[in-house]
Order: sequence, then C-alpha cells, then structure tokens
Amino acid sequence: MNEPMHPSLAVGERDEETIADRELCEPVRNRGRSLFAIARSVQAMHAREIPLSRPLLGRLLLESGQMETLLDEYGARQNQHWSRFRALTASLKNFARIGLALAYVQRRLPTYRLLPVEGVFRLATGEQLRLLSGALATIAGALLEEGLAVGIDVSGVAPSPEDFGERLPPGRLARDRSDRIAGDTVTTVTHLATEFLNLAAEGDLLRAAARVRPADYASCFPDPVSEERLRQLTFRFHNLQSLYDTHVAGTSIESFDAELPILRGHASVIYHLLDMATDLAHYYERHASPHTADAVLRERPVVDCDATMATLFAYAMAFSSEYLAGGQRLCQKILYRYAESGRLDVPVPSYRGFHVRPSNLVARIVAHYGSSVYMELDGKRFDAGSPLELFRANEAINARKRRWLASEIARVHPDCGGEQGPEAVAAAVFAIVHRLAGEGKILLYRQPLEFSGQLGHREGSVLENSVAEIAHLQATGQLDIRTDLTVTFVGDKRVLADVEVLACHGYGEDAFGNNVVLPKALAYLRR
Repeated sequence: MNEPMHPSLAVGERDEETIADRELCEPVRNRGRSLFAIARSVQAMHAREIPLSRPLLGRLLLESGQMETLLDEYGARQNQHWSRFRALTASLKNFARIGLALAYVQRRLPTYRLLPVEGVFRLATGEQLRLLSGALATIAGALLEEGLAVGIDVSGVAPSPEDFGERLPPGRLARDRSDRIAGDTVTTVTHLATEFLNLAAEGDLLRAAARVRPADYASCFPDPVSEERLRQLTFRFHNLQSLYDTHVAGTSIESFDAELPILRGHASVIYHLLDMATDLAHYYERHASPHTADAVLRERPVVDCDATMATLFAYAMAFSSEYLAGGQRLCQKILYRYAESGRLDVPVPSYRGFHVRPSNLVARIVAHYGSSVYMELDGKRFDAGSPLELFRANEAINARKRRWLASEIARVHPDCGGEQGPEAVAAAVFAIVHRLAGEGKILLYRQPLEFSGQLGHREGSVLENSVAEIAHLQATGQLDIRTDLTVTFVGDKRVLADVEVLACHGYGEDAFGNNVVLPKALAYLRR
C-alpha cells in the first residue's frame, strides 16, 4: 500500500530535497548585492531629504522583484527563518511600484489638462511622494537588519555608486506628424464616453470611500474595499485609456475637439490612482490586516499602517472619485454634442402606466447620458428626464384608455345606451366588468372587487355607469385597463436604445407591479 503524502507537501514537492536555512544565504547574498546597495542609497537619500527619482525607483522595483522570485523558488514564505525577509522584500517591491506611479503622475500632470477638483492634486501628489520616500527608507533599513538576522553579511554594504539622477530638459517634442486616419472615430468617441459613464455609475466604491472617516478605514475591508474590486476597476480604466490611444489619439477629430484629450487625461489619472490604490490595498490585506495578514509583519510592523490607509483613502481613492465626477460631466457634454437623434415607439407600462418606478427608471437613463429626450403622446411633449413630467402623461394615457373602454363596453353590451332601473344597471355593470376581465381587456389586481356605493345609483345609461365604475376601480388600484397604447420617445439614440431595453423588460416590473430583474445592459440603474 502506498504511504500517504505528508499534508504539508504540495504535489510535485514530496521528492524535493530540503536544504538548511543557512544554505540560502550565499545565493541571496550574490543575487542581492545590487538590492542591498540600492537599499542603502534609499536610506542615504531620505536622510539628506533628496527626493527619490524614477531611475532609482525603477531599479529598486527590478531588484526586489528578482529577489522575491528567488525566495519564492525556495519556499521562503512558508519558512520561519526566511519569511520576514521575504515579506520585507515584497513590501519594498510593492512600495517601489507605488512610488513609480506617483512619480509618473507628477511628471505627466501638466499634460493631462485635468478639470479642477476639490483639493490641490499637484501638492497632494508631492506630499505623498515625500511620505513614500520615508516609508521606503524604513522598509529598506528593516530589510538590511533582517538580512543580518538571517545570516547575510550586509554590514559593509555602501550606497550604490550609480547616478540615479533624472536631469531632463524641460518641454516636449514638437507634434509635427500628420493626423492619422482611423475608422469610425465618432462612433468610438461616443463608445468611450458611454463606457466612462458606465464606470462612473459603478464608482460607488470610490464615492463611499472618499467619505469614510480615518477611524473607520479598517472596517471598509473586505466590503466595500478590497484588492480584488480595485484591481477589476483599474483594469477597466486601463482598457478605456488603451481604446482611446488606439482609435482616437493622433486623429483629426482629436485635433479639432479640445475636450477629447481632457477625457483621456481623466481616464489616465484615474487608472494610475486606482493602480496605486490596488497596491496599497494589497499591502494592507497581505501584511497589516488583523484578519488576513501574515503575522510576520502584522505582529512587528515596519510601515505606519495609519499613513498607508490615509494614502489609500484620502489620496488615491478620494482624488479618483473627484476626477470620476468631473469626467462624468465632461462625457455628458461630449455625448450631447455627438448625439445622433432618433425616434422610438414603445408600449405604455402595463401596470398603471408611467407611475413611480417606470418614470424614475426612464428619467435615470436620460440623466445617465445627460441628453435631451422627450416623450410624445397625443400631440403633447413630456420631458423624459423629469419623473413628474412622465407622471403627468398618465392623465392623457388614462383618457385614451377610457375612450377605448367605451367602445369595448358597447361591443360586449350593445343595448347599454338606454335608461334602466338601479338593480338592472348594477347587474349590467357587474357583468360587463367580469366579461372584459375574462377577455383580458382589464386586469384585476384584487378579488373580489369592492364596487363603490354609487353602483346602480348614478344617473345615466349603463355605458356611462360602467365607465364611471371602472374608473373608480382603477383609481383605487383594484384593476387596470389593458390596451396596446404606445408612446414615442425622441432624442439621443443611445438613450433610446436603453429605453427600448427597459421597455422590453416591463419597465422593471411585471403586469402586477412586482419587481423584475433588469438586464446587464442596464446595470447602472441597479445602483
């Protein structure tokens, strides 16, 4: 019988040779010479208050990444002797990535043409770079100390002799290439603006995080804030930026529309801020969280967790939220200018017409795109962006229903025009209502129906009494008149496309007014 595999050994590891902890010192020392020297450079530059340059941050990211790879090949994360050294190496890599992103944003900020937001982003970015320099110096010092502790002689390591300065000439190269010819750029622009609006609708995470008090930062993990959610949002903004660069950048439409580069700038800066936020969330979840972090750094922390969380919430996510709101308004303006008008005929909502839910959903679609759309009915126009305007359309809808109803009553009860006694009138009305309900002409919401006390006692014919009694039952929510009434929406085709999807899904409800799950295309309405 085969012996059972030891539970601590993964598949493929059971035949590997185990080495002594100290045997890894020599490979780490050889691989880490440049890393240790750069770590000394980081400490020295911070002590002299010299800002970290992009070349230095880039080398630090490269060397720490290579060291992390070596350590992982030997399973250092699961080894008591080496786990802290490995965690510090990973932290150094993580914060070097954040530093590179900060330095990149600071360098490119003049080219982004960003709309004004609350707070001075340029100054805040400079302050974050200063704070990050201190964090990197602290981690670098801890790594060198831990190197000694695990048996690596780093006592004589001096700062790297390399020149990590970044002396760059001011300005930019002349833009002297001819505009390139792309495909249907207008369609791409509208798609980009629409996708930005959809992402803005999903930005509840950022808007909520921007309002969180510092004392509540930790309680936001894992919901609503997590590395996974931030990474997904980061990817979508990166994709948006890439789409712009492929189909819009360098085209004639970009040259003539000054707002398009602003849109690109907002997509880009949000992407970089979210990229930083993802790394910061990763650090907290992996190394600082009391629920998910590895104990090697959580129990003996190196980086100030409060400062890290402040960078995540008050800088990266707060400014992402601000630029998201500004980009949203910009995209609505762009779509308004690029809007292609159309007409759409759709049925009236089957349950009580344009009451609260259908009217609000239609108005929210219009508001999402920032377009001007109106609804036509019997020669009257109603602002589709105003729920109150759509409520008002119910007067005309109900009037048409009553006119149609009169013809149906005359059909099922041809002799309803003459005068009859109260009991005969009441019996006729009762029979008419149930006949029409049986034919599906009216929809009953309550059974048995509670007829009014005026049934059979109104003046007028059976027809007039039937119309009046059905109007009472409709007003009290006991039934509704089913017709094939349609209305016409006129305006931006993108809005009309979503209104059509909404109409195909019952305007968010079934024939009895119960909620219906909206499709993915209208996901922004679920929030």
